[in-house]
Amino acid sequence: MHGFRGCITIELTIIIALAAAVVAAAVSGIICFKLGISHRKKIAEAAFGSAEEKAQAIIADAEKSAVSKKRELMLEAKEENQKMRSDFEKEIKERRGELNRQERRLNQKEETLDRKTDSLEKKEQSYNNKLKQLEQKEKEITEIKEKQLAELERISCMTTDEAKEAILKSIESQTRHEAAIMVKEIEQQAKEEAEKNAKNIVALSIQKVAADHVAETTVSVVNLPSDEMKGRIIGREGRNIRTLETLTGVDLIIDDTPEAVIVSSFDPIRREVARVALEKLIVDGRIHPARIEETVEKSRKEVDSVIKQEGESATFETGVHGLHPELIKLLGKLKFRTSFGQNVLKHSIEVAHLAGVMAGELGCDVALAKRAGLLHDIGKAVDHEVEGSHVTIGADIAKKFHENKEVIHAIMAHHGDIEAKTLIACIVQASDAISAARPGARRENLETYIKRLQRLEEIANEFDGVDKSYAIQAGREIRIMVKPEKVNDDGMVLVARDIVKRIENELEYPGQIKVSLIRETRAVDYAK
Repeated sequence: MHGFRGCITIELTIIIALAAAVVAAAVSGIICFKLGISHRKKIAEAAFGSAEEKAQAIIADAEKSAVSKKRELMLEAKEENQKMRSDFEKEIKERRGELNRQERRLNQKEETLDRKTDSLEKKEQSYNNKLKQLEQKEKEITEIKEKQLAELERISCMTTDEAKEAILKSIESQTRHEAAIMVKEIEQQAKEEAEKNAKNIVALSIQKVAADHVAETTVSVVNLPSDEMKGRIIGREGRNIRTLETLTGVDLIIDDTPEAVIVSSFDPIRREVARVALEKLIVDGRIHPARIEETVEKSRKEVDSVIKQEGESATFETGVHGLHPELIKLLGKLKFRTSFGQNVLKHSIEVAHLAGVMAGELGCDVALAKRAGLLHDIGKAVDHEVEGSHVTIGADIAKKFHENKEVIHAIMAHHGDIEAKTLIACIVQASDAISAARPGARRENLETYIKRLQRLEEIANEFDGVDKSYAIQAGREIRIMVKPEKVNDDGMVLVARDIVKRIENELEYPGQIKVSLIRETRAVDYAK
């Protein structure tokens, strides 16, 4: 028990000792804190005092700098003010000098105007005096003129108006006569010059374009090695000839001509296919329906190839490029067409060359003229298949393949179906006439030729006032003598036009026919 108390006493002593240590530490901390605050306050008061002194020093320096700057600005402002005042005074001085100079010039001008005004007044006064004198003289002249007119009227027994009318009629008559002579001379000179130029161009064109005098015709006769071949062509019960006629669409005439077969068809392409096939069969010797069918097919392809080659050759020869392939094919077909014995393809090529030469001489588009000349008869390639004239068909074909408008117009106008409105159309007309009318170009039988000449003279003789008529130059010209008492000079033009219309409507002829009317007046007397 006593020991237990001793332990408690020790523990209490330790606790008290710890409490005393804590209290001492707390008191020591408080004392140190207060000492730190006091020290810091002293440091802060010392620093504040130093900053205040620096601030007062800065303010003092700023005040000194501001005063110095103010003085400098005031000096600069005074200098600027002085300079502006000097410039202003200088400008005022210059303006005053300029005003003085202008004032002097105005004074001088005023003095000059005064002098001119005085001079004009003097001239006006002089002019008025002269005007009065002229009026007086004019009055005197008028009185003298009236006296002279009265005297002339008395002498001539004519009034002034009558005299004027007589003089004007005389002048008018003389002027009309001189004008008529001048017009006649100009017309004659123009006709001579135009005819000379036209002849030169046509002659040059014909000279430059070389062509055969006689054009070849499409052959429709096939020669046989012997008459024995006719039987083989006919075949058993005529089966061979029927097969050939059916496949080609032609008629074969065998019995009329010895050692020859005549191929007859309105279509020249069919006729050519049949001719080529028949020649191949004759050379081969094997003639039966199957062989005939095979040979006709080969011949048709061969003819198509020839057509294409001929069309391309025509375009190459004439220098016409850019044609549609179908147009080239139609051109090739013209090789198998003839017109009055003239091969149409050769005629078209010739017309293209002639048109190109003429266009070159006249300064036109040579390429366009050749194109129109080559295509002018393109309608003849299909005119046996399509209804209508070859002119209309050709124009429709050209439109279909988008040809130039001038080319279409030239095709429409080359036979006069419509009026030629372009120089290219006129050139194609002339080229077509030259190609068709040159010697040997076309063949006609003698009877048809003589009948046309007779009919030409008959048409002319049917007109009232015609005395005689003569067809000359192979029917290309007709000269007509008229009765002078029935047909005057003005009426000759109308009669010639009527005769031309009758010829165009009633006759068919290549080229053109010149109608010349001659009126002759004779006065006969005898000296006794």
